[in-house]
Amino acid sequence: MPASSSLSPAVSPAELEARLRLHLLPELGPRRFRKLLSAFDSASAALSAPATAWRALGLPAACAEPRRSAQIRERAAAALHWLDKPGQHVLMWDDPAYPALLGELTDAPPLLFVAGDPDVLEAPQLAMVGSRRASRPGLDNARAFARSLAGGGFVITSGLALGIDGAAHQGALDGGGKTVAVLGTGLQCLYPRRHVGLAAQIIEQGGALVSELPLDCPPQASNFPRRNRIISGLSLGVLVVEASPSSGSLITARLAAEQGREVYAIPGSIHHPGARGCHQLIRDGATLVESIEHILEALRGWQAPAVQPTSAPLASVEHPLLALLHAAPHSTEALVQASGWPLSQVLAALTELELDGLVCSEAGRWLARSR
Repeated sequence: MPASSSLSPAVSPAELEARLRLHLLPELGPRRFRKLLSAFDSASAALSAPATAWRALGLPAACAEPRRSAQIRERAAAALHWLDKPGQHVLMWDDPAYPALLGELTDAPPLLFVAGDPDVLEAPQLAMVGSRRASRPGLDNARAFARSLAGGGFVITSGLALGIDGAAHQGALDGGGKTVAVLGTGLQCLYPRRHVGLAAQIIEQGGALVSELPLDCPPQASNFPRRNRIISGLSLGVLVVEASPSSGSLITARLAAEQGREVYAIPGSIHHPGARGCHQLIRDGATLVESIEHILEALRGWQAPAVQPTSAPLASVEHPLLALLHAAPHSTEALVQASGWPLSQVLAALTELELDGLVCSEAGRWLARSR
């Protein structure tokens, strides 16, 4: 698709190039970008305005000084070249094709670079986030939830990070669905490199990679919390699968609540540090989620027509014995004591779980396992 085909008819090639140059200026965030367009009616006019006019708007000299530099022009030209290739787009905040939910934000990105199908950004999306250092049960739950929701028609949105993010993207793909990855880098600097193959799969299966950052922007710590508002802003709700109290996932959940989105959290063992962030969210009013149905009930009218039931890994948040075993290995006697169940009931349950491949016995103790 040519670059201009994803733009509002009112945006000319010259105006596109001017907006790309503005976008590359340091210390020019979404609000300042809009202030310039409002004051001068176009990016082209803003670029040609005197520095005094920029100062009158309260913009720092760091914004105005490099706007005519050769480096800014060269980087804008490189972005135009990138947009000439099929499947690579830029959406403007005043473009009719810009995602409507994201456009509601006061700090919505003025430019959104998209690799893949931009139409997927208008489909009903659910964000799934969590720890980069997730436990095996947490990863299993992320994949199970994502697979079921994506198989039922929801787009799964996450941040392409290691851990829960990657598991959510992969689960959506496994379910034959689509997924959106919002990056904290430019689209030409995919991070982490371990997920380059996953990023290619996302595009191949009809999803999209999205970033508000310049295409050549490398990984910078400050950009990852910033991108979280896009993850939640694109979505109807945010599901936190597993997170510590200091996790960036809680930032996404807080932003979601401020944006009027639904917030969900999967509980875990009180002995598992990765469950504490979710427990904090639940105490703060997030919906406690043990099954896909809990999410669909909260979304009401947005329910997809044929959401698949969650598969076996989800039993880790539904079966009391599995919850105990995910926290630590137990002997049969310890499970009887911890659960309060009679021995016969514990043995029957363990037999079923073992047949399902969810537990195993080693050295006289029961352990949870993933399929």
